[in-house]
Amino acid sequence: MPEALIRPELVQLGAAPADKAAAIRQAGQLLVAAGCIAPAYVQSLLAREQTANTYLGSGVAIPHGQIADRHLIERTGIAVLQVPGGVEWNAGQRATLIFAIAAQSDEHLALLRRLTRLLQDEATLQKLACTADAGDILRALELPAAPAAAADAAAQAPAGDYAQGFDWRMPYPNGLHARPAQQWVETARRFAASVRVRNGQEAGDAKNLMALLQLGIAHGQTLHVSAQGSDAAAALAALQGVMNRLTAAEEAEAEKARQAKAQAASRSAWQPAGRPPSLQGISASPGLAIGTLRVRRAADIAVPDRPAPLAEGADALDEALAATRAELLQLAQDTAARIGKAEGGIFRAQAELLGDTGLIAQACQRMAQGHGAAWSWHEAVQAAAGQLASVGSPLLAARAADLRDAGLRVLRKLAPELDVPGGQEQGGENLVIAAADLTPSDTAALDLRQVAGLCTAQGGPSSHTAIIARTLGLPAVVAAGGALLDVPDGQTVVLDGDGARLYWGLDEADLQSARQWRDAQQARAREIARLALQAAATQDGVRVEVAANVNRPEQVPAALAAGAEGVGLMRTEFLYLERDNAPGEDEQCETYCGMVRELAGRPLIIRTLDIGGDKQVPYLNLPHEENPFLGIRGSRLMLRRPDLLEPQLRAIYRAAKTGPLSIMFPMITSLAELRALRAECERIRQQLNAPAVPIGIMVEVPAAAVMAGQLALHADFFSIGTNDLTQYVLAIDRQHPELAREADTLHPAVLRMIQRTVQGAQAATQAGRPCWVGVCGGLAGDPLGAAILTGLGVRELSMSQRDIAPVKAALRACDSALLAELAQLALDSADADSVRALAARLQAPRQVKR
Repeated sequence: MPEALIRPELVQLGAAPADKAAAIRQAGQLLVAAGCIAPAYVQSLLAREQTANTYLGSGVAIPHGQIADRHLIERTGIAVLQVPGGVEWNAGQRATLIFAIAAQSDEHLALLRRLTRLLQDEATLQKLACTADAGDILRALELPAAPAAAADAAAQAPAGDYAQGFDWRMPYPNGLHARPAQQWVETARRFAASVRVRNGQEAGDAKNLMALLQLGIAHGQTLHVSAQGSDAAAALAALQGVMNRLTAAEEAEAEKARQAKAQAASRSAWQPAGRPPSLQGISASPGLAIGTLRVRRAADIAVPDRPAPLAEGADALDEALAATRAELLQLAQDTAARIGKAEGGIFRAQAELLGDTGLIAQACQRMAQGHGAAWSWHEAVQAAAGQLASVGSPLLAARAADLRDAGLRVLRKLAPELDVPGGQEQGGENLVIAAADLTPSDTAALDLRQVAGLCTAQGGPSSHTAIIARTLGLPAVVAAGGALLDVPDGQTVVLDGDGARLYWGLDEADLQSARQWRDAQQARAREIARLALQAAATQDGVRVEVAANVNRPEQVPAALAAGAEGVGLMRTEFLYLERDNAPGEDEQCETYCGMVRELAGRPLIIRTLDIGGDKQVPYLNLPHEENPFLGIRGSRLMLRRPDLLEPQLRAIYRAAKTGPLSIMFPMITSLAELRALRAECERIRQQLNAPAVPIGIMVEVPAAAVMAGQLALHADFFSIGTNDLTQYVLAIDRQHPELAREADTLHPAVLRMIQRTVQGAQAATQAGRPCWVGVCGGLAGDPLGAAILTGLGVRELSMSQRDIAPVKAALRACDSALLAELAQLALDSADADSVRALAARLQAPRQVKR
C-alpha cells in the first residue's frame, strides 16, 4: 500500500462518548482532522447506520458512509476510537473498538480480513480495548504507521476535486455501462495515483467499477476527471486516451442496434392463417424459429446459513472469488474467439464486478456477525444488485443481472452441493428457451445444436442476452411479459424474431406454413450472400455503386469480400480519437497510402477531420460549447485550425500520388466555406506537385440541401450523411434517450431534403458541371431506404459491410421505374411509419401501380 490507512493521529484512546452517534462523530472528526474526508462525510457515517448494521461482534463496530457520498472522501483512511467502558451500539450490543472507514477503493479489505480473524481472539480484543499504547492497536492490525511527510500531505489535501484534472463530455450513445467502465477501471489501476470521476455532485473512484456505474453517467453529461499522486498526470493522460478511444466502438454498437431495429421494423412478419394464442414482445434478433418450448422457471435459491470459523469462511470466500475471476477471464477469452470481442468483454466486466470493495465488505460483515460464507455472499450480492437496479437507468438495471450472474458462479464454488441454476439444456433439439430472463452465461453457453430461439419475459433489445443472440444468429424476443412463464412447457411453438411474437397451440397447417416461410427466408439469405459480389443494377440496367464505410486499411479485405466496390467513407477522426496527441503528417500519409494499396485502384473517399458535436478531443483544447452540435465542428473547425487542416491535406495529396482517392469535407453550410477549402487544396496540391483529385462535401444540414444547386457548381460530388441530416431537419438529437426513436431517417421531411439535394446536383450536371450524389449515412444500409434513395436519383451508397449483400439484392429485384414510384409514395407519406409500411411493396414490387 502506498501509505498507511491507520496512523497514530487516527487513533484516539480512552474515549467516553455518550452514545453511538457521539462515538461516530468523534471517530469522524479524526478523519476530518487528518484530511481524509470532508466534514459533511461525518453525517454520511451517521446516515448509514439507518440502513445497515455496522456492528461486527466482540465489541468491534465498523461505521462507514453511504456510497452516494464517496465523493466527500479525499483519501482512504481508517480512524480507531477506543471506548474502554463501551458504548451501546444496538440493543444488546456494546462497542469498545470503533473503526470508522472512509474507503475510496479496496485498500481497506486487508484490514477487514484481519478484523474477522481478531474477532476469534477475545483475549487480544480485550487488551486492545483498554491499552494505553496506540502502538498495540497498530501492531495488532499489522498496519505500520506512515511517515510524517505522508501525514502532512494528508492534512493538506484539497476538498472536492483533485488538483489535476480535465472535463470530458460523455459521447457514448448508451452512456457509461459495464464494458467501457471496466476498461476505465483497468487503466486507472495501472497507476498509484488516486483518480476520481465526478458527475455533477456525485463522484466515484475510477478504480472501482461499481462506484463508476452508480454515478449513472448518461450521454451528453459533462464529467470532471481528476487525480492526485506522483503519477497523476500520466494516469489522467492514459485514462483520457482510453475514454476517447472507446467512443468509436460505442457509437458503432449503438448504430448497429439502431440499424437492426430499423431493418426489423421494415420486414414482413409471418402470419398464421388461424388465431392461435400468442404473446407480443420486442424484437431482439431476427428470424423464425420452430421448436419445442422449454420453460426455465426461476429457481428460488435457498442458501442455508452454515456458520463456520471466521478465518475458514474468509479463506473460502477469497478462494471462490479468485477461482471465479479466473474462470470469467477464461470465458471472456473463449467467447471472444467463438462469438466476438465485444461479447467476450461482457465476462471481463463481470470479473471486475467481483472485485467491488463494498460487495466484499458486505459479505465480510455478515460473516463477522456469525453467518456462513455462502449465505453471507448470496445476501451481499442480492443487496448490491438491488441497489444497482434502483439507479434509474434501464441499461444499468440490466447490469444488475450481470452481478447476479457472476455472484451465482461464486456461490456454486462456496456451496457446490446446492442446485444453483446454470448450465446447458438437458436433452432435446430445436428448443425454444423461455425464461424470465437469461444471464450472459446462460446465453453464451447455449448449444446451437439444441437451441433454435430465445424468448424472455423481461429484458430489452440492448441487454447482453440480445447482443449475444444477434451475434449467434438466434431468433430472439424479449419483454414478452410474465405470462410467458405460464405457457405450457413441451409443446411446439413458433418464435417470430421479426414480428416479435411467440405463437403456440398451432394446427398442422400453420406449422407447415411457418416451415415454408422459414425455409424461404433462409434460402433467400443464402442466395443474397452468394450474389454479394455481383453489381447492384436494377432489372433495367440502372447501376448503383455500393461501397463500404471503412476506417482502417486492415478492414478493407473483409469489406471487399462482403461485396464492397470501394470505400465510400473513411472517417479520419478515429486517427485522432485513439490517442493523446494529434497524428503527424507522415503517420496520416502512411494510413492513407495503406488504404489505397488495399483497394488496388477501387474508389476511396477520405473525409477530413470531423471533430465536434459528440466527438470531443480534449488535447485539442477546444472551447466548451453549450450546444456543440450547433457549434464549431467539422469544416468549421478545420478552417479555424490550419495546424490541423494543412498536415491532413498534405498527407492526403501525398497519398494521391500512389493511387486514386477523393477528398470530402464534412459539415459544409455555405459556398464561402467550400471555396476556401478548395483554395487550400489547390495551394497544397501545387506545393507537392500532386495530381488533382475529386473534391466533394457532406450534405448534413438543411442549408447545404437548400443550396445544393449553387454548391454543386463547386463540388465534384455530394455524400449525404442521413444521420446528422435527420437530427438537424427534425431538431432531435439522434442520441437523446427519449426522442431518439422519433429521429427516423425515413421521415418524409428528410427524404424531401435528399430529393432537393439530388435535384441541385442534376441541375449542375445538365449545365456542364458534373456532380454525382451518394449517401453514406445509416439509411444507405437499410434495403427499403436504399430502394427509396435509388428512386430519388442517388447513385452511390456506402454502408457497413454486413448490409451490402441485402441492399444489393433489394436493388436487383426491382426496375428503376418501380423505384421512382416507390420514392414518390414515400415523399407523399404523412410520417416515417407510413414510409416503412412501403416495405411490403418492395418485397412484392409488382404491387406498385405503374
